[in-house]
Amino acid sequence: MSVPIIIVPFLPASGMALFPFILLKHPSLKTDVTIINHEKIHLRQQLELLVFPFYVLYLLDYLIKFFKYKNHHQAYMNIVFEKEAYQMDYDLDYLAKRKFCNWLKYFKAQ
Repeated sequence: MSVPIIIVPFLPASGMALFPFILLKHPSLKTDVTIINHEKIHLRQQLELLVFPFYVLYLLDYLIKFFKYKNHHQAYMNIVFEKEAYQMDYDLDYLAKRKFCNWLKYFKAQ
């Protein structure tokens, strides 16, 4: 899957998926297959939810986790979409075999 990549030096993270683009902080990250795979997983999640609902659910899940953990990093790492992407970002064949809306199983794991 070829995805347009945009370099955004002021990005607050190394990478970010904003359908249909992958934003990267540094040009050198274009060759980082793990971060590219991580962001492609987010693009698939966004597509499954018809894009806008993904952002709503992402924010709601973050807010719930933030109130639960009282810590930004812990809240971020426990967002269901991030759990799937981080767990599977090293599996470069993951998107080819991934089940539809596989992120739902990460709700159960909490």
